[in-house]
Amino acid sequence: MFSTDRLRSFLLICFITLLCACNKNSVRQIPVSVFFKTPEKSLFKISPDGKYISYLRSYKDKQNIYIKSLATGAEQMATAFQDYSVRDYSWTYNNQLIFSQDIIADDVYKLFALDVATHKLKNLLSLEKVRIRIINRNRQQPDVVTISMNKRDPGNFDVYRLNVKTGELKPYIINPGNVTKWYADPDGHIRLAKVSNGVDETILYRANDKAKFEPIIKNNFKDRIEPVAFTGHKNYFYALSNVNRDKTAVVEINAENAKDEKIIYANDKADILDVAYSRNKHRLEFADWEEAKPQKHFLNGDIEKIYKSLEAKLKGNEIDIVDRDSAENKFIISTYTDKNPGSYYLYERRSDKLTKLADTNPEISASELCDVQPISFKASDGLLIHGYLTVPQGKEKNNLPVVVMPHNGPWSRSSWDYNAELQFLANRGYAVFLVNYRGSTGYGKTFRNAGFKQVGGKIQSDITDGVHWLIANKIANPKKIAIFGGGFGGFSALYGLSFHPELYNCAIVKYGIFNLFTYLKDVPPFAKPYQQMTYEMIGNPETDAEQLRAISPVFHTDKIKSPLLIFQGAKDPQANISVLNQFVRELKNRNVPVIYRLKDNERAFFKSEHNRMEMYAEIETFLDTNMQVKR
Repeated sequence: MFSTDRLRSFLLICFITLLCACNKNSVRQIPVSVFFKTPEKSLFKISPDGKYISYLRSYKDKQNIYIKSLATGAEQMATAFQDYSVRDYSWTYNNQLIFSQDIIADDVYKLFALDVATHKLKNLLSLEKVRIRIINRNRQQPDVVTISMNKRDPGNFDVYRLNVKTGELKPYIINPGNVTKWYADPDGHIRLAKVSNGVDETILYRANDKAKFEPIIKNNFKDRIEPVAFTGHKNYFYALSNVNRDKTAVVEINAENAKDEKIIYANDKADILDVAYSRNKHRLEFADWEEAKPQKHFLNGDIEKIYKSLEAKLKGNEIDIVDRDSAENKFIISTYTDKNPGSYYLYERRSDKLTKLADTNPEISASELCDVQPISFKASDGLLIHGYLTVPQGKEKNNLPVVVMPHNGPWSRSSWDYNAELQFLANRGYAVFLVNYRGSTGYGKTFRNAGFKQVGGKIQSDITDGVHWLIANKIANPKKIAIFGGGFGGFSALYGLSFHPELYNCAIVKYGIFNLFTYLKDVPPFAKPYQQMTYEMIGNPETDAEQLRAISPVFHTDKIKSPLLIFQGAKDPQANISVLNQFVRELKNRNVPVIYRLKDNERAFFKSEHNRMEMYAEIETFLDTNMQVKR
């Protein structure tokens, strides 16, 4: 028999062992502020001469430009805006920085130039309800950038030449009324254009500025040709194309004889989503696509050597070159994984030297976050659907509370990458389910076209089938499932709550689509050229009125019983606030538990860090209340 002392020792050991086991399984609750704070430093770029690095950094809750000299290491704040953040920026070849601001309260778009040598700031453009796109910077005319904007006609983008030193703005090409995109050659001359009548798209070509644009390729919108760049050889250009094939490939096309096409690279498993091109050396570098995870196929030995060197230094990370100097000796590198928002580095090719510039979020530790696992299942009609499942740390894949997160789109996709919302929810104990329903991009033309006219139909059935798959495989607790989405993902959340109330405890909607009639008809002027195409893909408010009414949540408030949390920016150009207000009033009249947060001075995405923190703190409380998850 044990003596009293030996018994006490035995019990103490048991207690310590049990305590260690409990601590091993416990997961630290990472604060909301860590997940959703504005990055301390982001959007790193390098000057064409390789002498400076620039980046965005928060100053009094607004993103401003900072510049670092690579010769001296000195860093300096270049802008000090306290009203609105710098929205985007780029270098010119004469060491000017051009950047934009979106003055949301007044719907004014501003474009500035900053002289790096003197730090003098010039307001180049300040235009109400106008959108500006930078097309090209030109080494031969370093003071001039080519831009397009809808200043003359809200529905059409004309092309201008803008002198960033003098502010002089000259019309270059007036849009005849149906050009949706312009493409420049390496010298800044517009030589290709894309025309759309809403259903058919035509590629136009001209040999030089004096020549007339002539049509060379015409396709229905179900086929795709997207020019990438001129090859530098005669009048050939590279493009992404799925014409006469299911999967998008990288091709070379003779602009003077469009029938002359050569396949540069194709993959039979997935669409090529993008192709890297060096504008300095006029060559393709690699093609990338997504299967379960991102993939690359190198088209140039020099760039492959750089990536192999980086992969050896940054093992386990996805790696992207995001900027480079003109000599292609210094590169800005970004990295990420599914559990790490990533870092920025400076890579110097000649010395093979890698220097860390910043972590996107240094407070995030990958060891505390969760794997994003690729999954697949069969839809009810037999179509194979792919997606991703994230299981909370310390949990078995069994009887879990689940948050379903349908992606925006519908013609986009969920990917294997770092997703702050997903990791936040997983950290709070929820499994997170992402579904690339039919219509999602990357899986080929047949899969994409299978989603046409299936909003409220098989697209929603794919999401429902995915939830049933989770339940059938005992992954999900059938009594603890929520659905959460933004944009079209918000529509999917509302649809699920309306037409499958037995599946979902509650729903969260950000900038959602509540009425497909108003969504399809009340588009901003600059989106009008795509309106007929959207009718073909989703439905026509006139000819498909009965179907659109049958699936629009605003007409089915009587079906919604479960709690609902809604967030909306008052300045979202694609939102109909009166429709949303009507929807919320109707739910409240029916005593449905609904919380509605309308934020002034915000568009679809909440730029204010304060508003974001409030939103996600409320999401956490809402899910706690309605899912009752024990942690």
